[in-house]
Parts: sequence; C-alpha cells; structure tokens
Amino acid sequence: MTVPVMIVLDAVLVVVFSTFGRGAHSEGLGVAQVWGTAWPFLIGLAVGWMILLTTRRAPAATRSGVLVWLATLAVGMVIRGLSDGRVPHWSFIVVAGVVTAVFLIGWRAVRAAIVRRRGAAAR
Repeated sequence: MTVPVMIVLDAVLVVVFSTFGRGAHSEGLGVAQVWGTAWPFLIGLAVGWMILLTTRRAPAATRSGVLVWLATLAVGMVIRGLSDGRVPHWSFIVVAGVVTAVFLIGWRAVRAAIVRRRGAAAR
C-alpha cells in the first residue's frame, strides 16, 4: 500500500466518522454539512501525517496509527473548540476518540495481522 493510498484511506475514514456522527444526531448529511464537521479533524490528520512523514516512521505500522490518531483527535478538538468558542463536551471527545481510534489504528492493526499471518504461512 502506498503512502498516498494510506492518506486517502485515513481521510475517507475521518469523513465517514463525521458522517456517522451527524447521522446519529439526525443532522444534515449534505456535503457542506459533513465538511463542516470533518474539516477540523482533517487538518489534525494532515498534522499527524506531516509528523509521521518527517520522522520517517513506517506509515502502515500500528504505532504510526496511534500517532496519526492522537494528532487527528487533539488538533481536531482544539480547532473545533476554537471555531465554536467553547470546549467540546466530554462525551463528544470520548466518542470521537474511540471511533477515530478504531478507524485510524484499526485498519493498520488488521493489515499487520494479515501480513504476519501471510509471513507465517510462507515459512
């Protein structure tokens, strides 16, 4: 899997998170509405990827997913708080943290398990 594909996959998952969240609260699902929810987290994702690429870490590694996830969540929450003029509610922080962790770390963990299993089968 190439770096651009991994970046797009992460971005798609952030948009999916935003869409699910809006849908769970019966909020509008138009492009502009989903964008309004997703953009702070997409900026956080970009920050995470910049850190990942400048530190030359393996982008598909589960540890790298943790780094990308933490940046996505932290930067996204700060931007959201600044743009709303208030600190996001703790329940939103918890739910967003869990869902984005499952998405951004999860695919890397699944990939690592598949790679390990294939390597064991080849021996």
